[in-house]
Amino acid sequence: MRDKVMSIDDVIAQIEDGMTVGIGGWGSRRKPMALVRAILRSDLKDLTIVSYAGPDVGLLLQAGKAKRLVFAFCTLDSIPLEPLFQKARQGATAEFTEWDEGMFQTGLRAAAQRVPFLPMRAGLGSAVLENDPSLKTVTSPYADGPGDYPVLVAVPALKLDVALVHMNRADEHGSGQYLGPDPYFDDLFCMAADKAFVSCEQIIDTAGLTIDAALQTLLLNRTMVTGVVETPNGAHFTDCTPTYARDEKFQKAYATAAKDDEAWTAFETRFLSGDESTYQAAVRAFAEEIA
Repeated sequence: MRDKVMSIDDVIAQIEDGMTVGIGGWGSRRKPMALVRAILRSDLKDLTIVSYAGPDVGLLLQAGKAKRLVFAFCTLDSIPLEPLFQKARQGATAEFTEWDEGMFQTGLRAAAQRVPFLPMRAGLGSAVLENDPSLKTVTSPYADGPGDYPVLVAVPALKLDVALVHMNRADEHGSGQYLGPDPYFDDLFCMAADKAFVSCEQIIDTAGLTIDAALQTLLLNRTMVTGVVETPNGAHFTDCTPTYARDEKFQKAYATAAKDDEAWTAFETRFLSGDESTYQAAVRAFAEEIA
């Protein structure tokens, strides 16, 4: 088994301008934010971002890194609408492709199975097909199939060049484990991608992955993963249950700053102008100030 431990910079070096990058997690939950912040510091541009979107997408849109976004929603969970996303959507600063949540999952499944599309009922009778005329329908070849849906939406594969996900812990070979209540769709992101990179709170020995956790929490096996990075607090300010909860006070400060250009410049200077260790130090200082 191969040692796949990498640095944050090693991961970013694998991403090129114009690539399609899938980002795991859900809204403001278990996002690979350390890797997102590294993209912000890079010269990367013209990316297509595929995400059940949260602050990852807001930050990349604000920084001008994303030329296109494929998404099902964009939320901070406790704050319903991601403010930087809202600003970009209203200003039409990128191309936006919005799908039903189930269609999004089906697109990932199609890419994971290496088929060009998968059929499903979601989207029929909705405005999704009107807003995305590139979506097509297919007719079932089976006359005796279940239900009364001979026409189905042909959801195209969401093929990814790179996937970025965050786990609670992983081993050096790339097996990844979540310890919270929901796997989200991080395994599908990894299987839909040519290369998948996992950031995690802790890299441990493989045998340790079975301690204090059920085996089904081993969401990622090493065959899905290209590289793994140890990034303690690397999902901040999103949650990484049970290791830590969402930093609601920081998230509120983020959302407040996003509504004003001058305030955002100050936020960016304080928290996003340095490397990851600088960010984490600034977060600790912020926590002390408001304690």
